[in-house]
Amino acid sequence: MSLADTIFINNCKDILKNGVWDCDQPVRPRWQDGTPAHTVKRFGVVNRYDLSEEFPILTIRRTYVKSAVDELLWIWQKKSSNVHDFGSRIWDQWADESGSIGKAYGYQLGVKHQYKEGMFDQVDRVLYDLKHNPSSRRILTNLYVHQDLHDMALYPCAYSMTFNVSGNTLNAILNQRSQDMLVANNWNVCQYAVLTHLMAQVSGLKAGELVHVIADAHIYDRHVPIVEDIIARAPYDAPTLRINPDVTDFYAFTANDVTLDNYRYHPLDVSIPVAQ
Repeated sequence: MSLADTIFINNCKDILKNGVWDCDQPVRPRWQDGTPAHTVKRFGVVNRYDLSEEFPILTIRRTYVKSAVDELLWIWQKKSSNVHDFGSRIWDQWADESGSIGKAYGYQLGVKHQYKEGMFDQVDRVLYDLKHNPSSRRILTNLYVHQDLHDMALYPCAYSMTFNVSGNTLNAILNQRSQDMLVANNWNVCQYAVLTHLMAQVSGLKAGELVHVIADAHIYDRHVPIVEDIIARAPYDAPTLRINPDVTDFYAFTANDVTLDNYRYHPLDVSIPVAQ
């Protein structure tokens, strides 16, 4: 049984049984028909995934890992905030006529800052410190830049990664302000598990723990029956992650360098509505 399945099932059961509904409050998100999109939520969910043991992908439904890695590289490698640089269309609804989502996500990672060692953007600073200052407790990124929020089409949900080297092991913490459990939870977990593996490989380290901290973990009202069906399924064993061992430059990775062996999953034959 996949540990990711167990964690997801337990999270969703907890939210549905013990969560707080926001039906008595005005909410920003809307369904396509204009109806308010209410949620039931739990505050302060913390999940731990040992990446040395297995890759944390769901088997009770499919996660499209190649598409997830494509998006990850669009943000962390291309450092782009233009949807025209990304093969998928999942961001189109937030883009302007030029394809821009403003000063969000990749834009923030690509802004250069002055350090005593020189000029670095956030990604290059992480890569530099993992090789030259692995004992540092300051290896982190932050996308939630308040002075730029007015120019972001969507405030960052997964907004911070903190990296920590223990011996020859790279651990990481993903901080997330908000998490749509059905649509995005395992998508983000897979992305940042892959990122931890990629950062570890190019730094001569091994991937260790990924800790996922979610401030507001919620299930939308129209997602409840879908979630209930998914978490009633019997999980399969986790697949095996393969990363091209010949790549030693973070910027040389492509989505094709990340593959899964023996990924078995239950199909999901329903359309998932997405609140905006």
